[in-house]
Amino acid sequence: MARREDGRDWAYRVDPYGFERPEDFDYASYEAFFSRYLVVLTRRAIKWSKLLKGNNSIQKSLKVKRYIRKGIPNEHRALIWMIVSGAQANMEQNPGYYQRLLEGEKNDKLLEAIKTDMNRTFPDNVKFRKTADPCLQHALYNVLVAYGHHNKAVGYCQGMNFIAGYLILITKNEEESFWLLDALIGRILPDYYSPAMLGLKTDQEVLGELVKMKVPAVAELMERHGVMWTLVVSRWFICLFIDILPVETVLRIWDCLFYEGSKIIFRVALTLIKQNQAFILEAMNFPDICDKFKQITKGTFVTECHSFMQTILMITITGMDFLQLPYH
Repeated sequence: MARREDGRDWAYRVDPYGFERPEDFDYASYEAFFSRYLVVLTRRAIKWSKLLKGNNSIQKSLKVKRYIRKGIPNEHRALIWMIVSGAQANMEQNPGYYQRLLEGEKNDKLLEAIKTDMNRTFPDNVKFRKTADPCLQHALYNVLVAYGHHNKAVGYCQGMNFIAGYLILITKNEEESFWLLDALIGRILPDYYSPAMLGLKTDQEVLGELVKMKVPAVAELMERHGVMWTLVVSRWFICLFIDILPVETVLRIWDCLFYEGSKIIFRVALTLIKQNQAFILEAMNFPDICDKFKQITKGTFVTECHSFMQTILMITITGMDFLQLPYH
């Protein structure tokens, strides 16, 4: 195996999900974090195994919610996502439906749009390269084609390729990825990916109002420099933090997303802004603000996913907060 000058195996430069680590990746800090996190993962895996007791089913409860917030071990992640999102029930109620979508008549315009995005999806992931065996581009193409014909009102729009790609990496199963995509786009995040993107626009405005309530100094800075929220957070919402936060952190967020719904997106966004308030307030102008928002999604705070999630869940967003907003 080829080795780098520092003695590291080339394979070490690829994370467990197939993503290549950047040239400036801080291996020492990551190893220090992961050795601590491994203890947490081992403890959680034992607790989850006891909870499941060999069964492939769980009932929603406060205990399950608590377990999910503390992280789902990777070996159980696909199963738990399927159950708590309702995707498992939908799949069981519609046997053969996914295959029929793939075998049915196709919309050429939709196929072309999906094909165009294939090579743009995770170019830094070895599992999505044409040289990979198996190449996950094939599975990704099938899931997006099936979904585009299942939900004609949405069809296909950019962002869906990244979400479907993550689902395939976790489930390693096309049909499960299709039903999880349906749970996200059809129920958990309605109107995020429709042509008008009304749900997406509304939620970004809601975040702006929540920042006014929780971090007023940042809201005032944004207003003073005429920076619209959509400019700095739209990718957070559209890609559900993919390619913005580290993979392990994104998966921990998604654990909560499938169980609790979109409120977790607001919690993450507010935490990033609140924790970095002083840093954001150093911004002197419009480009400065945009740059600060790129910087706050990097570093130790977001890499250490366990403590990051603990911080997120300390932020309270009550029903009363939403009732005070002009959109409700």
